[in-house]
Amino acid sequence: MVDILAAPQQSHTDRKADSGLRTLTLISVAHWVSHVHALVLPMLFPFLKAALGVDYLQLGFALTVFAVVSALTQAPTGYLVDHFGARKILLIGMCLGGLSLILLALHLTYTLLVASAVLLGLANSVYHPADYAILAAHMDEARMGRAFSIHTFAGYLGTAVTPAIVAGLTTWVGGAGALAVIGAIGILVALSLLLFGVPEASAKHQASGGGKPSQQSIITPALIVLTIFFMLLGLSSAGISSFGLVALMNGFGASFSTANVALTAYLGAAAVGVLAGGFLADHTRRHGQVAAVCFGINTAIVLLIALVALPAALLMIAMTAAGFLGGVIAPSRDMLVRNAAPAGAAGRAFGLVSTGFNFSGIVSPILFGWVMDQNLPHWVFGLSALFMVLTVALTPFTERRPDLGS
Repeated sequence: MVDILAAPQQSHTDRKADSGLRTLTLISVAHWVSHVHALVLPMLFPFLKAALGVDYLQLGFALTVFAVVSALTQAPTGYLVDHFGARKILLIGMCLGGLSLILLALHLTYTLLVASAVLLGLANSVYHPADYAILAAHMDEARMGRAFSIHTFAGYLGTAVTPAIVAGLTTWVGGAGALAVIGAIGILVALSLLLFGVPEASAKHQASGGGKPSQQSIITPALIVLTIFFMLLGLSSAGISSFGLVALMNGFGASFSTANVALTAYLGAAAVGVLAGGFLADHTRRHGQVAAVCFGINTAIVLLIALVALPAALLMIAMTAAGFLGGVIAPSRDMLVRNAAPAGAAGRAFGLVSTGFNFSGIVSPILFGWVMDQNLPHWVFGLSALFMVLTVALTPFTERRPDLGS
């Protein structure tokens, strides 16, 4: 009799687990596409420069347009996600990004390159609010940290494989063909999400699920602090990711191969750290303290790299450790935002705090490029350590508390 009663319950549990796995897989693939689309234009700079007859300053302007549009539209897109549904906005964004690349492939002009950057920026603003709203609404609470970590890892993987994908497609079908194929991938993945039934998430969905969607503004002290927190996180890692290679070669006497392997170790370890951080986030409620401890240790490691001429072997170890610890905090970072978001406002909350990342993406190339132009390569790591110190100082204020508002 017990088995008969338990069977329907077990079947329901299995169906829920299967649904959660399908949702996580679909959303992670969408996040993979977002990172591929964000990187395809810079990977095609040599082709675009020759095809369009422009200089690198003009190409860089297109990337700045992409970053600015993405930054300005993150928070408004979060509002659209909460009010019209994350699934609808996500599918529209993916198709918009794909069509912008196909349009550029069909009409290669500088005007359309800038227009494509605008559309890609709009599309890029969709992913964080929509992805996190769907995951927050549909993933098992006990595995939420791991779900966030796998989602983030998929983005890291997209960044890692894009250069190889672009190189292979350019050799096979040319630069314009590579744009068209990568654009088509975005549309095909969007159709796959629709076919396999990616679930909806919105304020209305939250209410139908028994919750009461909040009508309060998301401009709360807690989320403002987290927006600054995200900006500092972005600044602390952007210099090493973008200028670490040339800084190690120009200021530390590292060979190209040594510097390249060290940076690869940093980026690869960050991806592994994200997965490890997911397990950690599911086994603690002290997400701010996890971030503080990891970044406190990381500050010491990065300062060591900045101040001491390490042998190649120790440099590899230090860069690997720094990347791993930077990755570990990502799921706890996302859990902080989820915990601070009012009911039914996950899209707006993640859209708001992601603006901090976008701002760091606008500022960091200028800041760290200026540092290198002043022949101060050690300060690429020194400034990164300074931003880490500021991040650690801010972490006690990132936990949701009544006095910070909800």
